[in-house]
Amino acid sequence: MNADKQSVIKELLYITLRQAHFNNINVDDKFSEQAFDAYIERMDPNKRYFLKEDIELLSQYKRSIDDDLKGARSPLFEESQRILKQRHEEAEQYMEEVVKESMNFSKEEQVELDADKIDFAASKKELKDRWRQQVKYATLVRVNDKMTGQEKKKEDAKKNKEEFTPKTFEEIEVEAREKVEESYSNMFSVFEKMDDVDRFSTYVNAIVSIYGPHTEFFPPESKEKFDEEMAGKFEGIGARLQQSGDEIKVVQIIPGSASWKQGELKEGDVILKVAQGTDEPVSVESMSLKNAVKLIKGPKGTEVRLSVRKPDGRLEVVPIIRDVVIIKESYSKSAVIKDQATGKKWGVINLPSFYADFNDRKGRSSGEDVEQEILKLKGQNVDGIILDLRNNGGGSLGDAVKMSGLFIDKGPIVQVRDRMNSSRVHEDFAKGAVYDGPLVVMVNKFSASASEILAAALQDYDRAVIVGSNTFGKGTVQRFIDLDRLVNSRKQEFKPLGAIKLTVQKFYRVDGGATQVNGVKPDILLPDTYAYLDVGEKDLPNVMPWDRIEQANYMEWNRNVDLKKLRSSSEQRVKSNQVFQMIEQNALRMKENSDMTLQSLNYDKFASRQQMLKEESDKFSKLEKEHEGLDIAVMPSHVATDEPDSVIVRTANTWKEQLVKDVYIKEATDVLNDWVESSITKK
Repeated sequence: MNADKQSVIKELLYITLRQAHFNNINVDDKFSEQAFDAYIERMDPNKRYFLKEDIELLSQYKRSIDDDLKGARSPLFEESQRILKQRHEEAEQYMEEVVKESMNFSKEEQVELDADKIDFAASKKELKDRWRQQVKYATLVRVNDKMTGQEKKKEDAKKNKEEFTPKTFEEIEVEAREKVEESYSNMFSVFEKMDDVDRFSTYVNAIVSIYGPHTEFFPPESKEKFDEEMAGKFEGIGARLQQSGDEIKVVQIIPGSASWKQGELKEGDVILKVAQGTDEPVSVESMSLKNAVKLIKGPKGTEVRLSVRKPDGRLEVVPIIRDVVIIKESYSKSAVIKDQATGKKWGVINLPSFYADFNDRKGRSSGEDVEQEILKLKGQNVDGIILDLRNNGGGSLGDAVKMSGLFIDKGPIVQVRDRMNSSRVHEDFAKGAVYDGPLVVMVNKFSASASEILAAALQDYDRAVIVGSNTFGKGTVQRFIDLDRLVNSRKQEFKPLGAIKLTVQKFYRVDGGATQVNGVKPDILLPDTYAYLDVGEKDLPNVMPWDRIEQANYMEWNRNVDLKKLRSSSEQRVKSNQVFQMIEQNALRMKENSDMTLQSLNYDKFASRQQMLKEESDKFSKLEKEHEGLDIAVMPSHVATDEPDSVIVRTANTWKEQLVKDVYIKEATDVLNDWVESSITKK
């Protein structure tokens, strides 16, 4: 990409951001300083390349980025890339020198894994030692993996009465160093292959990120891949990733995807390395998100193995067979739970996403499907309904509005405001509720966007009891603008230019408060494994703040229930429930472990800690147990399907097995029972 094309893109981005972005930010020297810091962090997130003197040299341009965006070229981009290239070459030499020597894993030594807690190296000697520690840590991880694997093979051989000759620690250490060298060589090779578009995108995206975490420049190739993903036709693992400082973090598992079905990759996991099947993994710790995604995506049926760090510090390898996202596997579904002790029947509707077929008006939509599920449950004479929005990252706004209207008479559902402070109210105009009985809406930390709109509306209307944990807090609307459509006739030669995704609107509840940052606070709070981790909107850089506008004109439902009594009863059950108490303990444990960023390079201490983390994780993973006295019947689909009966039965049975062990669902039924019983008493 030549300098003239870069100038055209920067000019168009500046105009677009100034005219269309919700945030009205002054592009001045203060903006430049923020963008400079973001750019340095994107280039060297782990502080393994630049020296302090490099940062001081580049700092002379830290107030020139605003001028560069407005058309006066700054030397920052070219100079920074020149220095980075030189430092990468030197770092590769450091790595090659360090990895050739055997490592002493009995020595008491620690490495800091959180780059925010260290400064840039003051000298090349210090930087080389930093690489020594990092290479040693990478080798230690592999040694531990090989030793653990060898121990398992030894046990299996003994069990099967087979011969097994274990390798010595020294032999394993040599093999581990060879693999680490190969892995880092692959990483450096990826950097060398980065083209001008990749490097320029890093620079530009650091600048536009100051407007907010959801603002991003997409070069033409990246925009095409994004469109494929949004259409649900891409082949890969089905996880949305975000680069946060020095980490590539999983922020959403897409319903119906390979990751969703495999089940081991979770929101909050940090991806460290990527391997194609049994090939040598490539480190992505200093890689751009775009290049990491290139390694992770691939053809349907192929295997990718992700080395991840769990929030509690555990290191795991997650194997995933790539596949096309199968939307039909994430359609809404319902079941009837009969409690033998009380004789009550409860309906459960599971909604993984707010889906809609925007290309076919007759296609399936979540709003229409949920209405059908409600009618099925009403036909079973259920005493109350649970709408499960846990892990639902959102989707179609129109379906969120329609779905909210199924439970109220009519009225406003959500308010939307633009950068000109012009507000629009999205309303449910259909008079009468499809279902007017007791209703619990379940949410958690990963319920976002449209899920928050629906939960907030039903909470403001006093229509439902919201149960779970505080939601994600994403209350903004993004839009893509194609830069090719903005370029004038004199600059047509520079096409294609790409696109920019920017925030254009903000959501507000009918009571006037934003869903942004604060999310939806449940009426009844339950323990959550991720309760204390930084996995919400508020934890993203340059996040747009919470605020309030005037409330809409709406009339509360009067659900005829004493919320304080429901909450008190739930709190008592939670306190006496061993599973919930262990979930709370696990949440505190994960927070404590996530804050422990100093890692021992002593093998015995490292292996002992990883074993402890695994045992703790295994203990908490076995918390689920079947709840006795619950009869569960999954409702048949209301849409004709050509799927074999075996597939339908297997899907229904899998969900049924999950429901009977789900402590949150059990508590939701208890909340409904309290609601119904209190209503009977009042009568």
